Amino acid sequence: MPPLTQHPILHQSFAQIDQEMGAHDFSLEEYAILRRIIHTTADFEFAEWLQITPGAIAAGIQALQAGAPLVVDVGMVCQGCQGLVKRTFNNPLWTAVDLAVAADPGKTRTETGLLKAWEQWPEAIYVIGNAPTALQALCDRVATTQVTPPLIIGVPVGFVGVLEAKQRLAGLAVPQIRIEGRKGGSTVAAAIVNALLVLAWEALP
Repeated sequence: MPPLTQHPILHQSFAQIDQEMGAHDFSLEEYAILRRIIHTTADFEFAEWLQITPGAIAAGIQALQAGAPLVVDVGMVCQGCQGLVKRTFNNPLWTAVDLAVAADPGKTRTETGLLKAWEQWPEAIYVIGNAPTALQALCDRVATTQVTPPLIIGVPVGFVGVLEAKQRLAGLAVPQIRIEGRKGGSTVAAAIVNALLVLAWEALP
């Protein structure tokens, strides 16, 4: 496969991040994800908050290479990764909030759309960068069914329900990448997806 071309400014930014980061205990693949997050946020504190369960990166790479759908919670995540999706494996990319015309009673629109997505693509990679209600709903489905998604990226940002949703995800035996605490967001979620796409592309023969 042809190598992915990257802008010289990106290489320069990565070099500066490497210099400021210094020695660390992350594996090469884990650090590739962290570096993308830092590049997106200019926040080195993510090194303290990033959590990746054993085998999660390998599971994500395998799923991407196999053409697994990507279900993201909101449009900003979709916009942040759709370009690289098209340049690599062209996985089907669905946005949960767009799958719901209106919110079901007692639910947010994003949560409603996420549940619709689960009905159609339970084998998808799920990426939550904004909506803790959607992450809670996803965790409920995983906990009560026999289906395990290949990877859940759970990095919602904010105050209400965020810590609880992330703690719920942490308690599930599912491959996952998450950001502890209140930090995260759509740009972080997209950065993680993009890092995984690059890793999956570079791992091809």
